[in-house]
Amino acid sequence: MEEIKIKVNGMVCEGCENRVKNALSTIDGIESVEANHETGIVTVKTNKEIDNTVIEEKIDDIGFEVVKD
Repeated sequence: MEEIKIKVNGMVCEGCENRVKNALSTIDGIESVEANHETGIVTVKTNKEIDNTVIEEKIDDIGFEVVKD
């Protein structure tokens, strides 16, 4: 199992966290999603190789911004 941490701008409440969790949970291979609006960190656990671009595009699609290092 792989763990991916992504910094996301725009999450301001638990509702935002739930939108991110629900959207990412639809991606095949994602086991679990944790989102924290206070830190802006989304943690994704996968059971197979997933291209980060797929995850980032899904976050963008629902109106949040992925912070690139």
